[in-house]
Amino acid sequence: MSDIDLKSIYANLEGKDNQLKPKERMTIPQMDMPAQDPVLRSKNQKEVALGYTEEMAIIEASRCLQCKNAPCIKGCPVGINIPGFLDAAAKGNFQESVDIIKEASLLPAICGRVCPQETQCMEFCTVGKTLKDPMKSVAIGRVERYVADLERETNSIKIPAIKESTGNKVAIIGSGPAGLAAAADLRQDGHEVVVFEAFHKPGGVMIYGIPEFRLPKAIVEKEIDTLKEMGVKFEMNFLVGRTRTIADLIEKDNFDAVFIGSGAGLPKFMNIPGENLVGVFSANEYLTRSNLMKAYDKENVDTPIYQSKKVAVLGGGNVAMDAARMALRLGAEEVNVIYRRTRNEMPARVEEIEHAMEEGIKFHFLTNPIRILGDDNARVNAIECLKYELGEPDDSGRRRPLPISGSEFIMEMDTVIPALGNGSNPLIKQTTQDLETTKWGNIVVNENNKSSMDRVYAGGDIVLGAATVILAMGEGRTAAKAITDDLKNR
Repeated sequence: MSDIDLKSIYANLEGKDNQLKPKERMTIPQMDMPAQDPVLRSKNQKEVALGYTEEMAIIEASRCLQCKNAPCIKGCPVGINIPGFLDAAAKGNFQESVDIIKEASLLPAICGRVCPQETQCMEFCTVGKTLKDPMKSVAIGRVERYVADLERETNSIKIPAIKESTGNKVAIIGSGPAGLAAAADLRQDGHEVVVFEAFHKPGGVMIYGIPEFRLPKAIVEKEIDTLKEMGVKFEMNFLVGRTRTIADLIEKDNFDAVFIGSGAGLPKFMNIPGENLVGVFSANEYLTRSNLMKAYDKENVDTPIYQSKKVAVLGGGNVAMDAARMALRLGAEEVNVIYRRTRNEMPARVEEIEHAMEEGIKFHFLTNPIRILGDDNARVNAIECLKYELGEPDDSGRRRPLPISGSEFIMEMDTVIPALGNGSNPLIKQTTQDLETTKWGNIVVNENNKSSMDRVYAGGDIVLGAATVILAMGEGRTAAKAITDDLKNR
């Protein structure tokens, strides 16, 4: 989009106060997201996507058809009034816009950056359906990010009103998106809320998992500051199951309810030969060292990180993209993503895949490792892979990868990072006898996110398995409502 085109479109909108006919809105092209140059950004930790200008935000918001049935809301796990906030943004009423978002979500700057809108709200957008491509829908998240960033940058963040104290006390286990969403709603309902976090910083996966170049930590910290100003208390370095059990929180510490939002932090491996070699790291460990412990900041931090030249990242999700792009920024000469299906089946966000490709990361599709090879010092020096072809769809709806006999080949590598998803940490299950879990260790809950234990609720990845930030938030909000309703009836 050239400056001339942008100015022309904006000039055409001025004075119309968003009173456009649907046909006029459909002629407005989607605003591209400005981004750092791929060569420059691959060497730094600064945010890749630079954000919309005011004009771009107004133009993009003006593409919304203001459908009466608002199909986009159906795709939002927390039920944001999307047409409402877009209408306000299109009129330049940015504070009103972000206020509308915050009726359903207190983390708009985060969700605007990392939520997979293309498979949620944008998938249902009438504009995208008309153009037969959800990637051409109204860029809802980009506008959400703009109005949230503007509020933060102008120091106009409003602290939500808190209802009269109920005298009830609720414990939140985990300060990731599910826990923070639950804490916000419960505090607004007038309960005393204490969040217990195992790490030394709150934020969960948003702090230890998602890299700085995709989600700046200062933004997460600012969102959490809002909760603190609301009166939510945070207890760091508190490992539930060791420091205290869930039973302790209820019986000894007198919490009236407990919400478990501890996430899914137990990494999965392929169980192939060589996974115990030096140079093999779970994506969880690799990203935690890089993000939470800032291994990239070598001048100011002493966190050790493996010095890699040729890296193989195994997997096709967002975590795989994060690990691959981080490895590049930590100095790897060559980074390879190995995925046993094709690009079409990759669960990672389209934007993240495109950014990785732009940065020079190599993708090997229809390929999977069958063993990791090491040298005489038990250090990784190669991987043996097998070629695949796609067969019939499996239970996930994606075509099943089938190995091609005799297609083995070897790739030289010195680092291997499996990014194959995560399971639930078994600690809470092991220390909470009455808590029903699945065979994978996920907590079983009902439609209101209540567990098998009285007064205990759960949500997010500990229930769903690895999911998205916004889905986890939706679970936290559902549980918070159920907790308030249940406490009223006690």
